[in-house]
Amino acid sequence: MKKLNELYEGMEEIPIQGIKINSKEVEPGDLFVCTMGVTSDRHEFVEDAIRHGASAIVASKPIQSKVPVVYVPNTNEELPLLASRFYDEPEKSLQLIAVTGTNGKTTVARMIQDLLGPKSCGSMGTNGIVCEKFEEPIRNTTPDADRLYQYFRKFVDAGCTYLSMETSSEAYYRHRLDHLEFEVGILTNITEDHLNIHQTIENYVACKKKMITQIKKEGTCVLNTDDTYFEECKKMVSCHLVTYGKKEGATLRILSYQLKEQETEIVLQYQGQNYTITSPLVGEFNVYNLCAALLGGLSLGKDWDTLIKRIPMIHVPSGRMQFLHYGQPYHIILDYAHTPDAFLKIYPFLQTIKKGKIITVTGSAGGREKEKRSPMGKIVLENSDNVIFTMDDPREEKVDTIIDDLVSDSKKTNYERIIDRKEAITHALDMAQEKDIVLIAGKGTDNYMALGKEYLPYSDLEVVESYFKK
Repeated sequence: MKKLNELYEGMEEIPIQGIKINSKEVEPGDLFVCTMGVTSDRHEFVEDAIRHGASAIVASKPIQSKVPVVYVPNTNEELPLLASRFYDEPEKSLQLIAVTGTNGKTTVARMIQDLLGPKSCGSMGTNGIVCEKFEEPIRNTTPDADRLYQYFRKFVDAGCTYLSMETSSEAYYRHRLDHLEFEVGILTNITEDHLNIHQTIENYVACKKKMITQIKKEGTCVLNTDDTYFEECKKMVSCHLVTYGKKEGATLRILSYQLKEQETEIVLQYQGQNYTITSPLVGEFNVYNLCAALLGGLSLGKDWDTLIKRIPMIHVPSGRMQFLHYGQPYHIILDYAHTPDAFLKIYPFLQTIKKGKIITVTGSAGGREKEKRSPMGKIVLENSDNVIFTMDDPREEKVDTIIDDLVSDSKKTNYERIIDRKEAITHALDMAQEKDIVLIAGKGTDNYMALGKEYLPYSDLEVVESYFKK
């Protein structure tokens, strides 16, 4: 707890219990910050915040208020500075490892934690905030600054010295990460995504590249030589640069790999020596993810041999190429794949283990990124024996309209429409025969379905579990 005059000179001596930007979440004694969203202006919710108990307001526009108001030029830019002061600058006690990219963020961030050990390294991202002392879900991949700095403090108090964190393009766009300096910055890859927020691929790339500018001068940037934007990103690096990929000259070079059903055997070249490594993760994309994580560990001064010995301890984050086992004679795989690039990475691996049919259950989110639907649908149809298109957070858009977009660029007819996702998954499992593969893609381990303006409880994992319980 702090007092308002400790946070802002000249203000009243009012106790401040916490910082909030959502008026509905305000509790007595909180300081409410009127940040500006793309479609919302939180200056409009001051009365609601006060009704919930806000003891003071931070604003950048004139407002009517019964409680003290602190005026600042820009509330969005002020929020991280305020949060840092309130939580006693916890970010300065952590060595921050930023992981950004279209795909692989969650896996790489958790791999780094496994390589460094959860006692000293926390992780933050899609799968929540995790360290040896706690594991909790969070709402956004990279939270708003009011929560972000609260989590930083939580990691510091738990004894962590490192934090491996997913940093989304939206977080850079919305200034959530302003003023942070990264010890290590990892850019996995860039393909088209989130254009509903960024509007153009150029804007999206610019947000991803922002991470490079926030790496400490004595820090390290990790880049993928095989990514389309490698050369463009390389030009921006002013700190130490290390690279991974198949190309000659990469710091950590991928010489070959053998994809297996439950593991991958990889031959890597590092500092002139070849190493044969067995990874518990499957798929070519996880070969790249492992290399990124290893370089992250090396960049923090960890020993190569020690890191190699810890590879068997790596586990797949929930919802990422997660094999589900209920004694069934076929494969069930849960994955977050929701972009054309993600599916292009999954299907080659599925082909290596395929002995029967590939049955895919998927959809596409409503109200955003319509341009990705037809290429994604085409990839799914061409690489599956059977496809069941269904809902995936349709929001206020009709699911049939979304499916029309998904099938618009393909002449294939190997698909069905089942609007209700639970019914779609149940149908796929009913269809599956011995040695088939059922890929349930899009939502991973999400615990909600965005319908209309509501977030209703829903879980693909629970649907599959209940199917086998019956």
